[in-house]
Amino acid sequence: MQTSRHIRAGLCGVVLAVAMGFGTPALALDPNAGVTRESGPFDLFRFGFSAYKKGRKDEAVEAYRYAAEKGHPGARWALANMYAYGDGVIENDYEAFKIYDDIARQGVEPGSQDTGYFVNALLSLATYYQKGIPGSPIQANLGAARQLYFQAASAFGVPEAQYRLGRMILEGQGGANDIQQAKKWLNRARVSGHPAAAAVLGNVVFEEGQTVRGLAFMTTALERSPAADKAWIQAMQERAFSLAGEADRRTAIALAQDMLAKGLN
Repeated sequence: MQTSRHIRAGLCGVVLAVAMGFGTPALALDPNAGVTRESGPFDLFRFGFSAYKKGRKDEAVEAYRYAAEKGHPGARWALANMYAYGDGVIENDYEAFKIYDDIARQGVEPGSQDTGYFVNALLSLATYYQKGIPGSPIQANLGAARQLYFQAASAFGVPEAQYRLGRMILEGQGGANDIQQAKKWLNRARVSGHPAAAAVLGNVVFEEGQTVRGLAFMTTALERSPAADKAWIQAMQERAFSLAGEADRRTAIALAQDMLAKGLN
């Protein structure tokens, strides 16, 4: 998968079945497990999960396929992830996209235990739409990506969606550039503990003249960021520090230390 959103015009069940390989010869499920392709979707999903954890990914894929055919959203999600990351199957982003799209098309009831699968599908679709899928009918569509991030950010309050939406608005991708709206979404993600959002927001307010606040946000972001984000956050923070005066640097460091000590974002 290129990186990790709700298309109502999804695929019909027959097309999904073909895409997921239900028409191909099946592997044999473990006869001692008491699970067959005729078993209920939850039993198949549970068997698939157990098989996956034990490293029997061929059995997991087969069980997930049958459970997905019976409408189990968790099985669809697990199978889509396996295709997206080439985990136990040949990596195929287009197959993953179609399954995520089906999950999104089905929707979710408020408070449903399936909300996590639905939201993950929205984010995955948005990521695919940002770049498109080479060799498939899926072309880059920044407007669709932005709308999907908005849905996940506004309806479900997902920090990652809020961050990505904020960045798209900030950069004018898929719609108008709006600094205030970008800051709103970045700040919501920051307050929820998203280091990258804190870094980007810090840079924005720094450029607006809020030197101390901006430096403090970037400094706390660098301290809390995962390894994959440290390089670009550090470069951003060091550039800002090089432009700030000594007094502002000291004040920002003190503020950042206070925020970190108090667990503030």
